Formats: sequence, structure tokens, C-alpha cells
Amino acid sequence: MINIDSVMSAIKPFAGSVGKQVIKNAQRNEAVIQVLKSLKLDPTQPPKDVDGVYAYALVEYGVYKPEPILKLFREKEIKNAFWQAYTSRNPLGFLKEVRKFLNWNTLGNEIREAGIEIQTELEEFGRVFIEVAQRTRSSEFQPYPDWNMDEYPEEFKSLIKEKNRFFCGREFVFDAFAQFLKDNPNGYFTVIADPGSGKSTIAAKYVFDHKSPCYFNIRAEGRNRPEQFLESIRQQLIKRYQLQNSEKADLPTLLEKVSKKLLSNERLVIVVDALDEVEQEPGENLLYLPTALPEQVYFLLTRRHYTKETKRLSVSPGVPMQELDLRANEYKDLSHDDVKEYIQLFLNEDYDLKKWIRDRNINDPTFIEQVAQKSENNFMYLRYILPGIARGFYNDLTLNQLPDGLEDCYQQDWVQMGMNTAPKELRVIILFILAEIGTPIPLEMIADIAEQDIYEVEEVLKELIEFLKPQEIDEEICYSIYHASFLDFLKKKRVLDSKRKLFKEVNQRIVDYWERQMA
Repeated sequence: MINIDSVMSAIKPFAGSVGKQVIKNAQRNEAVIQVLKSLKLDPTQPPKDVDGVYAYALVEYGVYKPEPILKLFREKEIKNAFWQAYTSRNPLGFLKEVRKFLNWNTLGNEIREAGIEIQTELEEFGRVFIEVAQRTRSSEFQPYPDWNMDEYPEEFKSLIKEKNRFFCGREFVFDAFAQFLKDNPNGYFTVIADPGSGKSTIAAKYVFDHKSPCYFNIRAEGRNRPEQFLESIRQQLIKRYQLQNSEKADLPTLLEKVSKKLLSNERLVIVVDALDEVEQEPGENLLYLPTALPEQVYFLLTRRHYTKETKRLSVSPGVPMQELDLRANEYKDLSHDDVKEYIQLFLNEDYDLKKWIRDRNINDPTFIEQVAQKSENNFMYLRYILPGIARGFYNDLTLNQLPDGLEDCYQQDWVQMGMNTAPKELRVIILFILAEIGTPIPLEMIADIAEQDIYEVEEVLKELIEFLKPQEIDEEICYSIYHASFLDFLKKKRVLDSKRKLFKEVNQRIVDYWERQMA
């Protein structure tokens, strides 16, 4: 049996630090071989027992790693937690145990002070261990687990990251939800707000902080169907809770299985954003959300305001339901404070925005208060107006002339970009193609429908980038409308300008395109 302290002593001279220059592979491999030989281990053939593979993997992983992370893997409690996670094929369980350990152990402070990203290191060690185990050809290590610690679905990673970049405030929302969890054994809690008021950001922040299973309905990307929601949540719950024989289970069955695995102090909170964007046949609950919930199971939902006919969320008697309407008078001042804090954060980060203010002899508090008033507590407004000011889009305007509210912001941008004039007609065509298709589509398809040269279309897409969301799908860059509120604005433009032939032409071009594809 290899003594783990001997392994640590052998690695220690090669310990590195975060930020140290990258070590060349050849140099690192040489150091690994040197350490293995000093421990009397064969550099070409690992031992076949669990302790031996753990020590061998620690050498291959640990050379030039910071000392605090090496200390972590030396701990017997961590080693046991790793093997338990390996045999149960539950890497997220290992991550959870390590976080618990670091919360009380002084090593936690060392790792945080060293700037070590713990999840990244646990993933790397696990993959090295599996590679070493495979070289032993021992059946004791089979089946090899999928050592993936992603806590968010791949499809929502960038969204969650982006929404949290300038997050601030909203404590009153989270406090209300925390109280709901405390007061109720299960239930539905819904945040209701206007478009652009930060519903998705609230959802993303909760997911980021609590690592909750989640689903973000995104109409502009065609990611808003019940079957897509169920498949995503199913895979998340199977992975997190190691559910067996659940590949085809419906949502009530999945929730029941999870509830039986929860400890007395644990809860399952599933976050679902933008119920109003769900595309589903009339009838049952949106996304077929269950009418009854097991104990310790909760949903945090967000949606726009609804009518009695569009609510579509009925529950059994006794299932708690609570709504928090961001438009309510009791929250207006709190939202206004959050908006001002957001503007201050942006102001601190952007030199060009500061210059715009200084050039007009405006002091920061005046700018913050007036823009906050014009925003009407709408964060999407700020997302457009603040970068627009910084880029010089509003250089000809005074502070008082800036648009009022999101709708006015879209309309002013529409006019200032010359969208109503013939020379800018291609911009209008492209936006309405994206609005009509409704899902992300590649450049070539846009150009084909628009009957324009690819280069010209690409240049227009660059000009419209603040309204668009480019993303890679099947190794192609595809484009869609960034936000549902702008999609709504475009569809309203169709009504307002219904006499213009251009909109009918866009629809006909789409029909012609599909006919060509079918031919």
C-alpha cells in the first residue's frame, strides 16, 4: 500500500501556484516520471489496486499544481468521497461533499485565497484517475463513469453567465421566496413582471447561487415546447440524483423519485423561466406542470402578466401558490433602487459612458436618477440605452432627449438607424425574416430568403448585432432575435405598417425558399 504522505512529499518540490507560467508538456512529463520513480512506481504501468491508482493519479495530476489543492486530495475524507462518487457514477455528489468539507475546514480559506476553481480541479483529477484506471485493465474500475460536473445544461450556460455579469439587487424577491420555502412544505412561487424587467436575470441568479435544476423558455430560439422542457429536466434530475430506470419517466414520477432521496433538511427547487413564452396546445397546465407536488419539492417560476384564460397553472387543493408582482406599488421603490445600482455598476465599468456624461457637464447622481426614471424600472431598456450611449449612438441628444421606456427606445433606434427608408430596406427584410422564422438560422439561409449576396447580409447582421443573438449550432453560426420584447416590437411594427408591401414580400420569400428546398 502506498503511503499518501510519501506521495505528497515527492510532489511538493514541484508544487506550483495559480498564475504561474504554463509548463511545457515535455518538462511536466519528465517531472511526473521522476516522482513516480522516486516512489518506486513503474512509469509505464500503474498498480491495479484502488489505493495505488489513487496515488498514481495524484502524481500525474498534481505535478506543478498549487499546494492547497494537493493538501485537499491528501485528506482521507476526500479520498473516500471520491471513491464513493466513482463507484456510484455520481461526480456531482463528489463536488457536493468537497464543498461541504471546505465550508468548515481551514483548507477552504487556503483554496479560496489561492484563487483555485475547485470544480475545474475536481473534474481534472477525476479524468486523470479514469485514464490511469483504464491503463490497469482491471475490472475493479469498470464501468468507467462519465466524469462531468456541469451543473447547468449546456444550452443555458452562456445565458446564466451573461445574466449574472452585472447582476445587482433584487434581494426582496429572494427574501420573499426564502420565506415561502420556510413556510410551506412544497409549492409554486411565481415572479410576474413586464418584458425586460429582469425576470430571466432573477431566475439565472437563483440558479447560479443555488445550482438548481432549471429550464429557460426562449421563444426566439424555438426552445419553448413541453417535450423539450421535460427532456432537459429529466436528464438533470437523473444526473443529480442518480435516478434508475427513469429515461422515459414523466415529471410527477421523477419528482416522486427525487423526493425519496432528499434528506430532511434538503429541498428540490426547479427554476422555470418565461412561462409566457411556452408554445403548447390549449388545455392542460403549461409545460404539463403537476397539479400536486411531493413534499420538499418547489417550483420557482417567472412569467409576464396573464389573463384568466392564459394563466394555465391549476393545482390541487392544499398545494401552496404565491405570486410576487414586480409592478405592485410596494416593490416600485425597491426596483427603482436596483435600477440605480445597475446604472452605477455600468458607469464604473465604462469609460466612454463617463466621457458622454462629462462632455455634457452632468454629474453622476443626476445622470443615474434621470436614466432610472426614463427606464421605468426596465433593465432591458438599460441594456440597450447604456451601451448605445457609450458607443456614441446618442451623441446628438441631451439627457432629457433620451428615449423614455423600452418601447420608445426600440422606436427611436428604429428611426435613427434609418429603418424606414429604402436604402436600409435590407435591414428591415432581415429582421422580419428572423421574426417570421422564429428559430436560429444560418447566414446562408437568411441570404437565400432575402435574395441577397451573403457578404451584404453579413455586413447588415454586424450592424444589427445589438438586436441579435448569434450562436453556434452544428458548427454553423446561426442568428435569432435577442429578446422576446424586441420580437414583440417587430410584430407590432407589422400591424402599424401593414400597408407596406415589404412585409408581405418577406412572407412570400420565406414560402418560396421552402418550396425550393422541397423541390
